Amino acid sequence: MGISRDSRHKRSASGAKRAYYRKKRAFEAGRQEANTRIGPKRIHTVRTRGGNHKYRALRLDSGNFAWASEGCTRKTRVIVVAYHPSNNELVRTNTLTKSAVVQIDAAPFRQWYEAHYGQPLAADASRSRAARYAAQGKVEAAIEKQFEAGRLFAVIASRPGQSGRCDGYILEGEELAFYQRKLHK
Repeated sequence: MGISRDSRHKRSASGAKRAYYRKKRAFEAGRQEANTRIGPKRIHTVRTRGGNHKYRALRLDSGNFAWASEGCTRKTRVIVVAYHPSNNELVRTNTLTKSAVVQIDAAPFRQWYEAHYGQPLAADASRSRAARYAAQGKVEAAIEKQFEAGRLFAVIASRPGQSGRCDGYILEGEELAFYQRKLHK
């Protein structure tokens, strides 16, 4: 039968059945969901209306993630889906979609931080040295705790099933606190 995006098969607001006055049209066609999973990169191209292309990511294992407060973006590995606002099934199956909260590898950001500020991040530093560096490179405690574990919480901002990419940003501040409350439930 196919996936159809038309409204002619739906009942009207009053509940009456609509009369069919034409066949299905190609521009009303829908497509199967991508259900992008974590795994070795597998991307298919899909021809769309007007001869354009979409990139359907079926499996992805990495993406570009931005650390907004530091103005730093690095390509890093996606480890696991931790939370999804719409459906717990997407967490259980490790499905990558927009707005999914994922855990990413912290190593590229740690390397950048140590090269940029010249001080270790989330390491046991002496008190005098810690005082000297206090003015520069302050990182909030919640993020520093994540660096110790080697994993950061991030949100996917791109649409992997449409663009074939898994890009996003690291959670910070109130947004991080909000999702951490959700994760503890």
